[in-house]
Amino acid sequence: MKRTILSLPIIVLSLFLLKVSAREFVHPGIHQTKADLDYMKSQVLKGEQPWKNAFDSLKANIDLDFEVNPFAHVIRGPYGKPNIGADDLSQSAKLAYQCALMWYITDEQKYADKSIEILNKWSSTLWDFDYNDAKLLAAWTGHQLCNAAEILRNTDSGWKKEGQESFKSMLMTVFYPLMRFYFPRANGNWDGAIIHSILAIAVYMDDEEMYQNALNHFLYGPVNGSIFKYIWPSGQCQETMRDQAHVQLGLGEFAGAARIAFTQGTDLFSIAGNRIALGYEYTASILAGENPQSYGKISERAMRYRDDYEYVYRHYSAKGVDIPYTKIAANAVRPEATISVLTAFRAPGTIKLEKKTAPEPSEIAWPTGALEVAVTEAPEDAAVVEPGQSVQDAVNATGSNGWILLKAGLHTLPEKLKIPSGVTISGEGKQTMLYLDPSGGREAVVNAENNMIDVMFRDLILEAAGNPDPGSDPNSRRSFRSRSNRGGILFLGTSEGEMKNITLKNVTVRNSTYNGVFISGAQNVNIINCDFSENGSDIVPGPKLQHNLLLSHCSDVTVKNCRMVTSPHGSGVALTNCKNVNIDSCEVARNAYYGIVVSESQNVTVSNCLVEGNDRSGIMAEYLFNGSENISLKNNLIHYNNGFGIESYSTKNLVTNGNTLIGNFKKNQRNISDEKKVIMQ
Repeated sequence: MKRTILSLPIIVLSLFLLKVSAREFVHPGIHQTKADLDYMKSQVLKGEQPWKNAFDSLKANIDLDFEVNPFAHVIRGPYGKPNIGADDLSQSAKLAYQCALMWYITDEQKYADKSIEILNKWSSTLWDFDYNDAKLLAAWTGHQLCNAAEILRNTDSGWKKEGQESFKSMLMTVFYPLMRFYFPRANGNWDGAIIHSILAIAVYMDDEEMYQNALNHFLYGPVNGSIFKYIWPSGQCQETMRDQAHVQLGLGEFAGAARIAFTQGTDLFSIAGNRIALGYEYTASILAGENPQSYGKISERAMRYRDDYEYVYRHYSAKGVDIPYTKIAANAVRPEATISVLTAFRAPGTIKLEKKTAPEPSEIAWPTGALEVAVTEAPEDAAVVEPGQSVQDAVNATGSNGWILLKAGLHTLPEKLKIPSGVTISGEGKQTMLYLDPSGGREAVVNAENNMIDVMFRDLILEAAGNPDPGSDPNSRRSFRSRSNRGGILFLGTSEGEMKNITLKNVTVRNSTYNGVFISGAQNVNIINCDFSENGSDIVPGPKLQHNLLLSHCSDVTVKNCRMVTSPHGSGVALTNCKNVNIDSCEVARNAYYGIVVSESQNVTVSNCLVEGNDRSGIMAEYLFNGSENISLKNNLIHYNNGFGIESYSTKNLVTNGNTLIGNFKKNQRNISDEKKVIMQ
């Protein structure tokens, strides 16, 4: 049989796809253009504030007697242990940039000479980086060295040609080879810093391909590697639960990368409703004493402002974007700041003032899952289970039409929990956690009988990680780092419609290496206000086969106001052989496969959803044998997915209406055979 294929990505605007033609790079053009540098200089010389104080402080603290001590092999272990040459390089890179700026402002040759000395000595000595933080150290220092070199090269500094060539050689044989593959499995501040420095090198080397590669990683990098993986639609950041120092570091590095791009005419600050501003406001509000909604506990570690706010505050203020918490942070840091203040201002007229706005967090599926308190109170006659008591015994004793309340605390299951018909299990919000003992097998919750009916789970967390304690760095216990085989809720029938009336409401299921929720053979399934995240790793049966939510052979399904995000090897939602499915007002984001994948299904509606930052297409209707039929996609925001916005193969009656598709990686493309046409409306 001839296969009919329709590939229909619909993209209203695609800003940053790979370009064939070479750009003409602006020089100087890393953190500042010549106009920006000249404006900085004029403000200092006129004694204007805040430039004057920053300049005076910088001048007073520059050590021109600093001994430049380069190493051939620079080693930096975790948290700086061991440390061989790492501090020397960090101090050298910082001083080189400081002196280059002082040279530009003062025209005093001694500052140019010191900066040149640093660049020449390291360029002629450094061979490689090694150990745990090698990439991170190169990323922290690379953009500082490039900024210094860019100023020196584009002024009458006295930097000789052979020194410049040696510096280029160091960039292209030491720094770039180490960073070019990024490191997205680490926390996102790593790739933010790497992108920052690769963009700086690309500008310095006039390398268009490198520049575009870094932009693409900024927008579409996997795991923790892109701006959409790092700053979520609410403004919460990937490291919010770790500590606020690393969050600010990550924000500063992504903003630094956006700053270089802006210098070269590419506006990354405005994308996704000023996403960078949203992340800054969320984090700065925490440091100002606010307690915003968060998925996971906000870390109270390192609650101090870093010097990462000034440029972001000035950029968005010039644009007309109101960021009050970022302003508070910038004001707090400014009295002690130097370079960040001197270089924060663009030349007048560079940034176009727009209508006054403020970054607005997405309200789609926010908040959802298990909340601070239970949404619904259990009836007075509910069976109460305290932590440490047997949940299975309570289920067995209650029988049909029973309600079981799990009190706040950790409820460890020695083996899978078997659910009969007619049972409601509820918790007291996110303080109630169900956890399967690692020795208890794969499935945490299953149906006790094939024809299970009238079952509800609500107001609790099902934790599937190998340890219920998130530790100080949640990235270290994410499901892709585990080789254990652990699943969440698995309700599996043996024929279509055999199970009926299954409801999950305000339930969080997270960190399963198998599927988070897998329901098969059920009619009337309602999944409301749930949070399924970090489910679906690469254990057997393998990657792309396990997901946050997998529904097969189900009918009459509603998935509403839910969050299906960050599956490390699967999709947010996968539908196979399903009928009459309505997915409404859900966040489907940051998944390693598709956002939503539909196979061999009929009468599926996806509406009012946010589908962003998935590593393949946002929504995929794939062809296996018969294909799918009657797929309706309405009023969805589908943006910055690393594939098409919408991708469809041999779908009968695929209708789209009112969707917004922006910045998805792949271009519009239609491949329609002569056998049959599918019409997009």
